[in-house]
Amino acid sequence: MEAAEQRRKRKRGRHILLSLSSSRSLFLCSSFIIFILFMSSHHRFFLFFFNFNTATLLRPPLALSLLYSSATSNSILDPLTPLTSSTPSFTLQHRIQFPNHYLLLLLTNHHINPHQLECVYYYYTNASSSSSSGSTEPLVIEVQPVLSTDRFDESRSIARCPFPRTNGTAVDLRRRGGNLIRRSSYFTMNQTVVQSWEKGVYEASLDRESNTVVVFVKGLNLRPHKVSDPTHFRCHFGFKNLNKDGSFLITTRAVSVAQEVVRCLLPQGVRNNTDRAKGVGVTVSHLSGNFRHPVRTILPSVARIDGKGKKKRGKYELCVCTMVWNQGSALREWVMYHAWLGVERWFIYDNNSDDDIEEVIQDLDSQGFNVTRQVWPWIKTQEAGFSHCALKARDECKWVGFFDVDEFFYFPNEFHHQLGQGGGLPGENSLRSVVANYSSSRSIAEIRTACHSFGPSGLRSHPKQGVTVGYTCRLQSPERHKSIVRPDLLHVSLLNVVHHFQLREGFRYVNMPEGSAVINHYKYQVWDTFKAKFFRRVATYVVDWQEDQNKGSKDRAPGLGTEAIEPPNWHLRFCEVWDTGLKDFLLSYFADPVTGLLPWDRSLL
Repeated sequence: MEAAEQRRKRKRGRHILLSLSSSRSLFLCSSFIIFILFMSSHHRFFLFFFNFNTATLLRPPLALSLLYSSATSNSILDPLTPLTSSTPSFTLQHRIQFPNHYLLLLLTNHHINPHQLECVYYYYTNASSSSSSGSTEPLVIEVQPVLSTDRFDESRSIARCPFPRTNGTAVDLRRRGGNLIRRSSYFTMNQTVVQSWEKGVYEASLDRESNTVVVFVKGLNLRPHKVSDPTHFRCHFGFKNLNKDGSFLITTRAVSVAQEVVRCLLPQGVRNNTDRAKGVGVTVSHLSGNFRHPVRTILPSVARIDGKGKKKRGKYELCVCTMVWNQGSALREWVMYHAWLGVERWFIYDNNSDDDIEEVIQDLDSQGFNVTRQVWPWIKTQEAGFSHCALKARDECKWVGFFDVDEFFYFPNEFHHQLGQGGGLPGENSLRSVVANYSSSRSIAEIRTACHSFGPSGLRSHPKQGVTVGYTCRLQSPERHKSIVRPDLLHVSLLNVVHHFQLREGFRYVNMPEGSAVINHYKYQVWDTFKAKFFRRVATYVVDWQEDQNKGSKDRAPGLGTEAIEPPNWHLRFCEVWDTGLKDFLLSYFADPVTGLLPWDRSLL
């Protein structure tokens, strides 16, 4: 009996010790949590630094979809598909609805072949294939091929899906040829939301020089062409899904806001090592309401901080940035001609092209023209794209020109010199020489050149030898201008209106005399080429021609309405002055003496 009593006492003692140990653990854990909360409230940078080292623990689980194939395992939506070296893994992060297609962002380290995938459209209903647990199953109602895919950044790719014929459906991906689609209990419902393009954060770039991050935002509805008050804006950083409450690790204030660009301070914990910011999710919030009842709205975000862009030992004297859509056929003439004028580097922002532009750029780059393609899927964001490019090019270029692929610099005085004067072809490297003359200036940060707008010049089909030779009749007076800027001397807001940027205080622009330099803008081309403008405008603050607004704007063609209907005598319009200066020069000095082909023609043979 005494032995049994002693055993009971020892057992109670162990229970008491365990209870005390649990209470002590609970107390220590609670104290630690309170300490972390205190630090996050008063020293937020500590929390950010702590979480930076635990990034892998804070990322969302790899959940791609609700769907998988019930037969053969040939769907990227199938969690049971064995992964091999030839079977890349994917994680669907975001779905965005654009005006004419869905954009799907995928987390993957592999290139995605669009011919291997198909878009799946479905919805959930209790009437469709209910499981024994009473949960609903997806009812697939439509399957379509993927429109296109692109590598978006170092860790993500994008896929574009067309709109389905049936409204109210969710969109997903699977490998082409998948069988009956059903729901897997492995997945959850949290990845099916389609985000509207009307409002959200879509890009973020690191600015190492100022320890800031430049964030690109849709839907702020700020005044165009003006710098806005940054005090109502904040940036929020984190590793988790930025659309969920409580998922942010740290908040910093905005230092500048203009149009779609918000610049915020980097968290203090990464300012001494900005490489740590690479890949971090970021979003923006803004304050609205009134003084008594302020409301802070956090925007949905698909943006991660792009950490690219370190200083080169030497910079190119002259670079060019442009944004294009389906302009692959125009690039060779534009790049080759301006390379002869002295351009050393090209940044081509591709805004959802579906032509052969990627192959054209690769071919030009292989020939030594130093051309790179920047995938820029964001619709009607040209001004923001130019801000993005100005920041990106700053580490590589002293000067950056911002002009379109139908705009060509022309130097009347230089081109009229006789062959051999000064060595080489007359006018060679003329554009680079112009900007180099201002590189040492302490006040000039922008060079503006007027544009002459050319018309169809009597043509009814696209000129075979290119626009510079084919279009020779223009309007009398110049229309607007285009600019070449010093990217290191731009205003902190990166504010631009496509034609020019706002400069830092104390710096100014200079106008090129029209007699020494002008831009031939082949704006009003043959109707089959020109009518594409009715369906696609890349500038944010330029009204689409299908909209019944601003009909008298210079951004529209005079006399045209809102429909792509060829007006009478289009081929004879916009012709006031016959100007064959550039054509004559190119045919005299660049055409092959036997075939008559120009360099961009010969490159196609």
